[in-house]
Amino acid sequence: MTMVLDDVIARESRHVLQTYRRNAVTFVRGQGVRLWDADGREYLDLLSGIGVAALGHAHPALTRAITDQAQTLLHTSNLFYHPYQGQLAERLANLSGLQRAFFCNSGTEAVEACLKFARRYWHTKGEPRAEFIALEESFHGRTFGSLSVTSDAHYRAPFEPLLPTVKFVPVNEPNAIKAAVTRSTAAVIAEPVQGEGGVRPLTPAFAAAIAEACSKTGALLIADEVQSGLGRTGYPFYFAALGLKPHLVAVGKALGGGVPIGATLVSQEVADTITFGDHGSTYGGNLLACRAALCVLDELVGGGLLAQVARVGRHFEQRLKSIASKHAMVRQVRGMGLMWGLEIDRDATPVVPAALQQGVIVNRTAERVVRLLPPLIITEADADEALDRLDAALGAVGAGA
Repeated sequence: MTMVLDDVIARESRHVLQTYRRNAVTFVRGQGVRLWDADGREYLDLLSGIGVAALGHAHPALTRAITDQAQTLLHTSNLFYHPYQGQLAERLANLSGLQRAFFCNSGTEAVEACLKFARRYWHTKGEPRAEFIALEESFHGRTFGSLSVTSDAHYRAPFEPLLPTVKFVPVNEPNAIKAAVTRSTAAVIAEPVQGEGGVRPLTPAFAAAIAEACSKTGALLIADEVQSGLGRTGYPFYFAALGLKPHLVAVGKALGGGVPIGATLVSQEVADTITFGDHGSTYGGNLLACRAALCVLDELVGGGLLAQVARVGRHFEQRLKSIASKHAMVRQVRGMGLMWGLEIDRDATPVVPAALQQGVIVNRTAERVVRLLPPLIITEADADEALDRLDAALGAVGAGA
């Protein structure tokens, strides 16, 4: 380890709350899909800050937008208007079909707002439904509300009791969701592609069952697109590919390209039940974050990134299936676009340092899944180089078994 890394680790061990298990690398610079550590070693980034750095690192247009706004005006509070919230809300409405947006600072906060707005909807209707239906293998965040609809006991147990009105049903079992949703259900919340749960797309049959159950009972539908949204799957939002029409959508991660911003997208039907003071955010929708998000959407739509993700995503799938065929430990390849998981037959933890050793960044989720969330700007050539390195890492782990 370098003296830089030694110093960082020592200082953090004294003063930073120990809630993260960090890998022993200090990144100091990035460009495109590449990162460099304090020793000057280069890595190909197949994680993009867990799906955040959608435009890669040091993207010229995003850098210009952030620099210009920082030199002009950062923050005024939501007591006043500024030029960019309305523009960003309009752009998100055009992409999603949901007419209104509430801006916050993260995906977790966006989920919290979804839960509150669902409850508010039924309160306004004079039918105070309290129950939420969530899915097994789900992850929606770590605050009390979002944690309450997150299924993993590892996250939940130390902080219980959480919201008492949450039921979990097995993912991709249509009959289970139909049986669970009743006229006591305020909302169903689902990730169109489960991220932390191991990159598990909802099946069309299950999506249809959710739609039917909500239509039959009047329950609202919340789509958590924090990880799968904004082009990650090759679609603006994957709920549309599944034929779903949610009333509320949580957005975060990629929206600011690295600048913290989240958004709750709200149908007009739900928006009509919300009034002044029902929710708020000190930083939410500030000028800097909105400028960054507008730049990301410019690149996503006008810059042709959606088409690139679809094209490179097909290449990713072919390469991953080829790699899987070489390694007996790989049980399944799941995903679409630039959101992929390799499920292996053992704990995937050793793959992460083995990949770092080869100069490629991935992470492990759902115990046995190697998750890949590369920047949306990645090319086929970069993908080939990165996946060659991952192939070597899997080989090293397999040889050491």
